[in-house]
Amino acid sequence: MNGGGRFRFLALLLCMVLLGARDPILVPEISQHEIEVRQGFTGADLLLFGAILSPEGSRAAQEYDIVVVLEGPVQSIVLREKQKLAGIWINADSLEFRSAPSYFAVASSRPIAKIVDDKTAAIYELGLKWLQLSPIGVIDPKEQQRFSAGLVELMRGQGLYREEEGSVKISGQVLYQARISLPSSVQTGTYTAETFAIRNGKVVTSAITRVEVSKQGFERFVAVAADRNGWLYGLFAVFISVAMGWIAGRLFALV
Repeated sequence: MNGGGRFRFLALLLCMVLLGARDPILVPEISQHEIEVRQGFTGADLLLFGAILSPEGSRAAQEYDIVVVLEGPVQSIVLREKQKLAGIWINADSLEFRSAPSYFAVASSRPIAKIVDDKTAAIYELGLKWLQLSPIGVIDPKEQQRFSAGLVELMRGQGLYREEEGSVKISGQVLYQARISLPSSVQTGTYTAETFAIRNGKVVTSAITRVEVSKQGFERFVAVAADRNGWLYGLFAVFISVAMGWIAGRLFALV
């Protein structure tokens, strides 16, 4: 952790102690608050850590479970179901989700089923099983469940949805840490890391930290150009495609 992150972490601890809160105090921190996506970006490993203290600022002296949920920017996703007809795969049914997370990861100190009941897990979305995906339009609940499961499996196969039960380590009933990986295909935007302290099946406190993922270098130039001058970027892309095709044709003519 850099000096600025260490300072913020200690400052939060001091402020919480001085405030004298009645509930347990959860002080989260993250190893990187900014991730730059450049050419050759292969992903990033985030260390999420912190402490849970008593209102007096000492160790909580009770056993808590910790669950960390890291969620990326939401996006609209159209999921199409493939069907084989006469030996050819074609698009069959489809469903559009209004606000599906582009990235979703859950890390916990124990299996979620041993920490909370299904109702609590659903309220706080503590796992892929309870991820709330909002479809557009009216659809049969069974169909919605089938498509939701299909989307989760698709994103899971790409490393964009993940569950890591038992990966949160707790030391001395006060300090915790977890590592969550971001693949190279992550979208840019603001990622929210929400940490929950749970005891006897109830969420006693929670806290949020954020990570900003942004493109830099040539990738940023392309993204900004496409956003600010879409028509000019489109013309340039067409020109490059035509030019590359012409060059390829000339090279093959020389062979």
